[in-house]
Amino acid sequence: MTKIDLPEKLSEVLQMLGGSAPIVEICKKFWQQHESELRSSGDLFFTWQYDIRWAATNLRKAKIMKSAEMSPAGIWELSSKT
Repeated sequence: MTKIDLPEKLSEVLQMLGGSAPIVEICKKFWQQHESELRSSGDLFFTWQYDIRWAATNLRKAKIMKSAEMSPAGIWELSSKT
């Protein structure tokens, strides 16, 4: 896994969680789903919780996630719950 893979994997985790969830819950689910990939990803293993925020920013720019202003504090939401 690389940093470039994170936006797609984050979107998948959000879909698993019904389209929105608190950031901590998202990170827990992400870890459950991708622990082995993260453990073997080199430096990403140490930075993934920071880098997942970068991934969220990219999903917001692509209009896949709602902007921070449109979501409750601490909640990440997909633009459309699919």
